[in-house]
Amino acid sequence: MGTVVLSAAVVLVVLGFGNPLYWLAAVAVLFLYVRYGLGTSATSTPSAGPAPSAAPAPTSYKAYRQRRDTQARWERRYRRERPLESRRQERERGK
Repeated sequence: MGTVVLSAAVVLVVLGFGNPLYWLAAVAVLFLYVRYGLGTSATSTPSAGPAPSAAPAPTSYKAYRQRRDTQARWERRYRRERPLESRRQERERGK
């Protein structure tokens, strides 16, 4: 994935000598790759629960606790706001 993005950026830079708008497109492609695509891999398996967070692993126990508590708050809010959906998910998880 990284080689495809880098080669696309190089092509856009080369095309940018004729039209500088392509340079902006190359910068945008690289920004989006660094922002959203750098840490993901195609071999990751989907989880059965809520969508995984894009946050990096916590570096301290305090950061871990804070992230865990935030996740628990979101899960409680989801169950409270969507009781039918959360019950259906629990039933499917129990099978």
